[in-house]
Amino acid sequence: MAGTQTPHKARVVILKTGSTYPQIRDQFGDFDAWFSRALSSQLELTIADVTQAPPPVQPGDWQGIVITGSPAMVSERAAWSETTAAWVRQAVEAGVPLLGVCYGHQLLAHALGGKVDYHPDGRETGTQAVTLFDSAQDDPLFSQLPKQFPAHLTHKQSVIELPPGAVLLGRSAFEPHQAFRVGKNAWGVQFHPEFNEQIMKAYLEVQYPDLESEGLDANALLSSVQPAPAASQLLRLFADWVIKQQH
Repeated sequence: MAGTQTPHKARVVILKTGSTYPQIRDQFGDFDAWFSRALSSQLELTIADVTQAPPPVQPGDWQGIVITGSPAMVSERAAWSETTAAWVRQAVEAGVPLLGVCYGHQLLAHALGGKVDYHPDGRETGTQAVTLFDSAQDDPLFSQLPKQFPAHLTHKQSVIELPPGAVLLGRSAFEPHQAFRVGKNAWGVQFHPEFNEQIMKAYLEVQYPDLESEGLDANALLSSVQPAPAASQLLRLFADWVIKQQH
């Protein structure tokens, strides 16, 4: 504001693509709250629920964009999702720093010509190891993370085919496309850097009956939940990158 020494904050919009389970929201807040807590205090955050209205203004009016997870499925091609995908495509073309997480990762891939569908082997959930490829050594964000690190995951759909020109950055034993980059400023990650271990355990507890019916060992998944600080660090690295691009 005029007359103060407060530095200008980068304007970042969080595109909210749905809500978590009611019992998790009651205890921990919703998707946007988790991202807001984790992102740098140096950012001026705006929450936009794209399931209710199209993304606000033009992509180039933002200094950064984050796309949350969702209980929806990209392959359903809901009208709001397709509208958001077109906006995301414009954002990438405009070079706006963008991070898509889970549904956001899949939406980014879909928007740019990749293929999204149900994973042929079913669900991936719990704390799993993400392994980075050599391509990550030159990446502005992932070059600052360990070669392998634990990350919290929960998804049924996946990026089955990467969009043309995408750089594959990481995988897990279950999921070959855990992280990718398109161009210099757009990243998609299947894992959840905004989760902490309490949220991950809450998801597994809600999913428990389904996990058992799907032949997964829910107790083992619960007991293997652990902190995932390197995965969480990605949000701070992205915030730092957004700020750097301003200068």
